[in-house]
Amino acid sequence: MAENIHRHHHHNPTNIGMIGVPHGPETGDDHLSMRGVPDKADEERIMKQLIYPDDTHTPDGTYWADLPFGQQMKFNASVDNAEAAKELKAIGSMTKKDPLSPIAWYFRNAVLPGAGLGLEGYVLFSIGNLTPLFSAAWPTCWKTYSDCNRTWVEAVQYLEVCGIIVGQILVGALGDGIGRRWGLIQDALIMFVGLLMLVASWGTTLNGWVICYCWALFFYGIGVGGEYPMTATAAMENATGSGRISTRDDRLHRGRKVTMAFLMQGWGQFFNQVILIILLLCFHHGSGNPPYSKVSAQWTFRVSFALPAVGTLWLVYYRYYKMPLASKALNAAKKRSSVTGYDMQSLKLTCNHFGGRLIATAGAWYCNDVFFYGNKLFQSQFIAVLSPGSKSIMTGWLWNLVNVGVSLCGYYLASFLIDIKFVGRKRMQQLGFLMDFVLFVVPAFHYKYYALETSHIKAFQAMYFLSSFFNQFGPNSTTFLVAAEVFPTPVRASAHGFSAAVGKLGALTAAVLYNYIDTQTKFYVVPWFGLAGMIVTFLFLPDTTGLDLKEQERRFTYIREGRESEYHGIAVHPRHLSIWERLRGAGKHYDPKLDYSSKVNDLRTEWAERQAERMDSEEGIGNEVDEEFPREVHDYFAQTTNVKAAISEKKQRHQPSSSSASASDEISNEKVSV
Repeated sequence: MAENIHRHHHHNPTNIGMIGVPHGPETGDDHLSMRGVPDKADEERIMKQLIYPDDTHTPDGTYWADLPFGQQMKFNASVDNAEAAKELKAIGSMTKKDPLSPIAWYFRNAVLPGAGLGLEGYVLFSIGNLTPLFSAAWPTCWKTYSDCNRTWVEAVQYLEVCGIIVGQILVGALGDGIGRRWGLIQDALIMFVGLLMLVASWGTTLNGWVICYCWALFFYGIGVGGEYPMTATAAMENATGSGRISTRDDRLHRGRKVTMAFLMQGWGQFFNQVILIILLLCFHHGSGNPPYSKVSAQWTFRVSFALPAVGTLWLVYYRYYKMPLASKALNAAKKRSSVTGYDMQSLKLTCNHFGGRLIATAGAWYCNDVFFYGNKLFQSQFIAVLSPGSKSIMTGWLWNLVNVGVSLCGYYLASFLIDIKFVGRKRMQQLGFLMDFVLFVVPAFHYKYYALETSHIKAFQAMYFLSSFFNQFGPNSTTFLVAAEVFPTPVRASAHGFSAAVGKLGALTAAVLYNYIDTQTKFYVVPWFGLAGMIVTFLFLPDTTGLDLKEQERRFTYIREGRESEYHGIAVHPRHLSIWERLRGAGKHYDPKLDYSSKVNDLRTEWAERQAERMDSEEGIGNEVDEEFPREVHDYFAQTTNVKAAISEKKQRHQPSSSSASASDEISNEKVSV
């Protein structure tokens, strides 16, 4: 947030850890062009500002995770406090100039990136909210099943989830193959057509209408499913950028950017419930009490689907015309690997090297969705306990509105804390699973005491609402983030889509289970999925909080080139590896000193490639600074690098017979020809 907010104000272009901004020639004594060929001392002074940014390393170049625990806390608290003060100051300045500018910033950085998930949350959870209305207006179809086939009525839940699973796998793969932008556009188009089908669903019989309604939900679900991997990857890659140079915003706020987009799902649920309440009052003569006419039910559900159709059509326009660079990071990764289309090599390498991470992201998501959708499906029984004998749909909807409000508190707290290194993704996910386990297992073994005795109903109510809070604060937010974050760019959408699809199998498990077991048995069964999720997270999930995502991409480049043992950077620091990966020896090559030399050569090669591209495009290089590099770094490479030799050395590494030796010494001994 700080980096984006500060674009409204002047800032120091050479701020350590941030991408340098082009500026005029320097004339001081330290400027490289005035001193001849730099020596080793020059290199260390110049490169350390880029390799050891001050928000992750101490002044002597020690990575924060290598410090003793007490010093880690002190260092990270200092960085976080300074960043928070900078953000508050920027917000104050923006508010002083324009009181509405912070709202505009939030709209651009949270509402627009998460608009698809907001619309998805609106419609997806509308299905459960509408079921009581359908049951009251058409009891012969939705209750006694005398006019409708029970299988098709129950398929309303199943086919929707099946459509989501298809979309998550299919669009995830397409997003990696054809690009994020087209994946986002096609998702919005599918959801728009699906909403038109829902609004227009009809049949000559009640059963015919239910069948039409089911298949409209299936089609809409494909778009919903694709929204998961597309939104997650686009939001993350927007935060990290397409270049090789890391940004302060990526390191300190990447998690918040993604979760701010994801929490729009909660707002979608909120507005759906509010709009349904308003529509029912409008079409039911200002009353929310039974009996409910078929006419009021028809108008309520059709208008509730027509409203998001307008927003979805606008989303198609926005993604087509206003997001031309959504695939920039993916295209850059494919270009570096000389890949077009779908990157099958990256998929195989991901399965071989990051299989444990797939277990973590898919397994934890499965366990979470049993809880998340179980909580929603169990809602009617919960409300029956709170309001025994009530036949009004409005009572259930109002209690649900309270539950959504509690959930939104969990979403926002997750967004605020997810980048704090002492809290972070992994600990939040474990805590959320643990609390859900406790909050369901306690009433399971004392069901009569909490659920059936009036004097203890409030304690039961508190546990139910707290389970919603901790589910959003923990696994429901973190699974969405880490399923994109722990995998390399070329297959990020596919891995996220696969994990999300396995998660939806958890939703399907809950939907099937809840049809065959009574209320108390639900409490006996469901908690153990929370315990299983906590164990899977503990063993298989790496903690990427505070990890420079560019380093993970750099590590994957080494793996792709068959030089995994030559990578010594922070992506294999024990702090950022799972217990499973540590036991398999993934962190044995971590060595900050060796990594420094390797990273200088990697940055040199990246710089050389960019210079070659600029020369080929007749832009020339001259004295114009490369915007990806701070000025001093650009000048240093310009004086010490042979562009052709640097690129040639990299090409040799891609050949099957290439040596895995370090970069050639001649790269740093010749000055580039301009």
